[in-house]
Amino acid sequence: MRTDSFVLRHLGPNHQEVDEMLKTIGVKSLNELIYNTIPDDILLKNVLNLPEAMSENEFASHIQKLGNKNKQFKSYIGLGYHPTTLPAVIQRNIFENPSWYTSYTPYQAEISQGRLEALLNFQTVITDLTGLPLANSSLLDEGTAAAEAMIMLWNGRSRDQKKSGAVKFFVSKEVLPQTRDILITRAEPLGIELVHGDHENILLTSEYYGCIVQYPGKEGKVHDYSEFIDQAHQLDIKAVVAADLLSLAILKSPAAMGADVAVGTTQRFGIPLGFGGPHAAYFATHDDYKRLIPGRIIGVTVDQDGNRALRMALQTREQHIKRERATSNICTAQVLLAVMAGMYAVYHGGEGIKYIARQIHSLTNILDGALLKLGLSQENEAFFDTLKIKVSNTEKLKSLAESKEVNFNYIDDSTISISINETTTEADIEEIIAILAQAENLYSFKITECPVSLSIPENLQRKTAYLTHEVFKNYHSETEMMRYIKRLERKDISLADSMISLGSCTMKLNAATEMLPLSMSNWNSIHPFVPVDQAQGYHEMLKGLEAQLNEITGFAGTSLQPNSGAQGEYAGLMVIRAFHKSNKEGHRNICLIPSSAHGTNPASAVMAGMKVVVTKTSESGNIDLDDLREKAMLHKDQLAALMVTYPSTHGVFESAIREITSIIHENGGQVYMDGANMNAQVGLTNPARIGADVCHLNLHKTFAIPHGGGGPGVGPICVAEHLVKFLPSNPVIKTGGSEAIHAISAAPFGSAMVDLISYSYIKMLGSEGLTKSTETAILNANYLKARLEKHYKILYAGEKGFAAHEMIVDFREFKAKGIEVTDIAKRLMDFGFHAPTVSFPVAGTLMIEPTESENKQEIDRFADALIQIKNEIDQYDGGDSVLKNAPHTQAMLTSDDWNYAYSRKDAAYALDFVKDNKYWPTVRRVDEAYGDRNLVCSCNPIEAYME
Repeated sequence: MRTDSFVLRHLGPNHQEVDEMLKTIGVKSLNELIYNTIPDDILLKNVLNLPEAMSENEFASHIQKLGNKNKQFKSYIGLGYHPTTLPAVIQRNIFENPSWYTSYTPYQAEISQGRLEALLNFQTVITDLTGLPLANSSLLDEGTAAAEAMIMLWNGRSRDQKKSGAVKFFVSKEVLPQTRDILITRAEPLGIELVHGDHENILLTSEYYGCIVQYPGKEGKVHDYSEFIDQAHQLDIKAVVAADLLSLAILKSPAAMGADVAVGTTQRFGIPLGFGGPHAAYFATHDDYKRLIPGRIIGVTVDQDGNRALRMALQTREQHIKRERATSNICTAQVLLAVMAGMYAVYHGGEGIKYIARQIHSLTNILDGALLKLGLSQENEAFFDTLKIKVSNTEKLKSLAESKEVNFNYIDDSTISISINETTTEADIEEIIAILAQAENLYSFKITECPVSLSIPENLQRKTAYLTHEVFKNYHSETEMMRYIKRLERKDISLADSMISLGSCTMKLNAATEMLPLSMSNWNSIHPFVPVDQAQGYHEMLKGLEAQLNEITGFAGTSLQPNSGAQGEYAGLMVIRAFHKSNKEGHRNICLIPSSAHGTNPASAVMAGMKVVVTKTSESGNIDLDDLREKAMLHKDQLAALMVTYPSTHGVFESAIREITSIIHENGGQVYMDGANMNAQVGLTNPARIGADVCHLNLHKTFAIPHGGGGPGVGPICVAEHLVKFLPSNPVIKTGGSEAIHAISAAPFGSAMVDLISYSYIKMLGSEGLTKSTETAILNANYLKARLEKHYKILYAGEKGFAAHEMIVDFREFKAKGIEVTDIAKRLMDFGFHAPTVSFPVAGTLMIEPTESENKQEIDRFADALIQIKNEIDQYDGGDSVLKNAPHTQAMLTSDDWNYAYSRKDAAYALDFVKDNKYWPTVRRVDEAYGDRNLVCSCNPIEAYME
C-alpha cells in the first residue's frame, strides 16, 4: 500500500472489494461497467490535462508557501468586513470538528436536534438584537439578504400597489457598494426600478413600494431613521434596515426605528474574514411575512410523546414544492457559520457582547479625540466604529500606511475612513495616530488615558435588553462551553457516524488535509478588499482552481463568485440573458425545464426574468424528445435556454443528450447544465462534450467542500468562450468579463476561503485520481443497486440496465399496506443511518447516492438495514409496528413500560452490526403540523405556546 497516495485515502473500496462488487454487479471490469453506463459518443477520448497528483505532505508544504504570499496587514477597511477573534473553544470543537462540518441540512429532524438547537440560538440572537420577532437561520451574505428583502417586499405588495404599478425601490447612498450592486442585478429582470439617493431629501411617493438604508452608513455615520421610516409607512412603503449586528448591542434597534425588515452579516461574531467568506447573513422581519421569508426557519414543535422538539418550519415554502411559484431560489444557507456566530453569543452572553461593542466604540472615541488634537477634520457626528477623515493626500497616506502594513479605506483624493474592530488595541490606535501625523507632517503623541466612553446621542442609544435567555447565561467558562457543544454534537448524525447516502447531494469525504488551511491565519485573516498585491496567494489559488475547473468541464472561463448552487443557477441564467441582449435578442425569455428538474431550477429562471415552460418526462424517466422538440420549435423566436441536469435527477445517463442540446441550439437557445450530478462526469465526460454552454458546479458536492449542516456551499459557473465576457463583476475589486453582469455575491470571489478545499482536492487527486473517484462512485451505486433490486423496485436505469452514481428506490407499492416512505426514512435512524433523499424527484421514493468514499462494508450495512426493513414491511399487518413507531429513543427502550407488540431488541438492535456503534435519537418522530400551527422560532419555553 502506497501510504503517500491520497487517492487510496479518499476512495472507500480496496482492490479486493472492487473485484467482489464487480462480480455482484455482473461485469468483469470497471471499464466494462463504465462503457455500459455512459453513452459512447460523450466519453472523453483523452485524460484530463492536470498536474500530477501531490501527496498530502507535498500539498501541505505547497499550500503553506502559497499562503505566505498573502500579506497579513492590519485592515481598518470596514465596508461590511472586520477582523474578529474566534474563541478557541468554538474553533476547536465546531469549526475543526467533522461532526459539525460534515452533517447535512436538518430535513430529518429526529437526528438533527443538536444543530437545530444551535440554529435556534442563532435566530434568538438575531430577533433579540434587531427587535423583530421572526428570523431565519441565515442567508448567504449581506448583499444577498438585502436583495431577498427587496424581492420579499415586492412579492408582498398590497393589491392596490400592484394595481397602481408601485415598482420603485429607494436605495440610500449610504448602502454598501457590494450590496447596491447585487440589488441592481436582482431588480432589473423583475421590473423593479431602483432609485438611488439621500434619504434626507428623497421625495417618496406612492410609486415606491420599499426602501433600504444602512445602519451605520458605509462611511460610518449613524442616522436615526425613525422619522424617515415613519414617512415611508404613511405611504405604505416598507423599510429595510441593513444593520451592523454588533453595533446593535449599544445602538437603537431597527425595530425601534420602525423597520419592516433587518438584514446584515454576522461575520463580526467571531467568523474569520477569509477573503470575503463564507459568512452567515441574517434576515429578520415581522410575522406577517412568515410565508414569504426566504431561507430556512427553525421552529419548536413536539414529538410523538408530546416532548419539546425542533424542526425546520414551514417547509411548504420550499422550491421543490412551489417550483416556479417559489418566492426565492435560496436553498443552501450558511449553517456552519451561523452555528459558530450563535455560539459566539452563547459563550460571551449579553454582557460580553455589550463589552466588546463598547470597547470598539471607546477606542473609536479615543481616535476621534486624537484627530481633533491633530487638527484633522472628522465628519461623522454620530458613529459606532468608523470615522470619516479629511486628509491632504490619500496617495501619500496610502503609501506610508502600507509601508507600516496597515490598510485604511480610501474614499477619494482627500477622504478616508477607518473602521475599528474587536482585535484593535490601544497600541494599534497609537500606530494609526502616528501614521496620520507623519503623513500630515504633524507631531504624534502617546495616549495617556483610555476610558470606556459612550459618545452616541441619547436618541440613538439602545434601551432594550437582549440575550436574556438561560442559554446565553450558562456557558461562559470554557469547560461548560465545551460540554454544551459536545452535548449538542451527540444528538446528530454526521459522516463521522455513518454513510449519508443522500441522492443529488454527494456526501463524500471531506479530508482533514483539505480542511487544515482554513485554520491558517495567512488564509483566514485576509480582508476581501485589500489591494491585489496583498493577496497574491489567494489570487494564485483562485486562478489555479478556475483553470482546474475549466479543464474538468471543457469550458473556457469560470467565475467563483456564486456562493451556493442556486446562486450558480441564477448567475448562469443571467449570463445567458446578457448574451441574448448583446445579440439584440433581449426578447428571448422562454426557459424549457424538464418536469424532473431540481426545484431551484424553475425558481432561478423566474428570478432571472424568464418564463418557465415545463417539458415532459417519458415513462423510462428520460426527457421526452418529441415534446422537447415541439416546445423548442413552438417558442423558437423567444427561446432563451434549456436547463438540464446530467446525468438526470433520475440517476441515468440519457443517450440522447447531444440530440437534446442540438435541438435547443437549432432553435436559438443556450443550454444550461445543472452540475448537481457532476460527480458522475469528472474525467469521463463533461458539460462541453454533451453540448452545454454554461454549467454551475456544486463544490460542496463534487469537489469535497463539506455541507456544514446546510452550508457553506459554493456554486461557480463555467462557460463556453462566447459567454466569458459576461461573467459577473464586483464594484470594489475588478472581476469578471469585459461586458460583465453586475455582482451575484457580495465578495469579489464569493466564499473564497472554502475554495481552498476544492483546490486541494483536485491537487491531491490529479487527473487519474479524479477519474478513479468518478468510476468508484458509479461502481458503489451499481453495487448497492444490485443488492437492493432483489427486494425493491429500482425506478429507472440506463439503456443497458445500469445506474449512474445514484438510484431511485420505489416504495409506493407499500402504500396500500399503510406504509409510507417516511416510515422507512425514520426506521433507518434505528440502524444509525441518515435517510437518503425522500420523495425527490419522485414522491414515495428514496434517491440513494453512496459516493466513492464508502467502502463495501459500509454499503453492505446500509443494504442490510434496508433489506431488514423490507422484511418488516412484509410482516406488517396494520397493527403495532417498529416501522410506525420509529425512531426509537433510549428513553423508550429503558422505560419500565413496554406496551408494544415487538421486542426491545427488534426496536433497537434488529441487526448485529448496530450493537457496535449504536446511535440514539433524542426525540421520537416530530409533529410537523403542530410546529407550523404554533410557530415559535426563538428560545422561549414551549409551555408559553401550548394550545
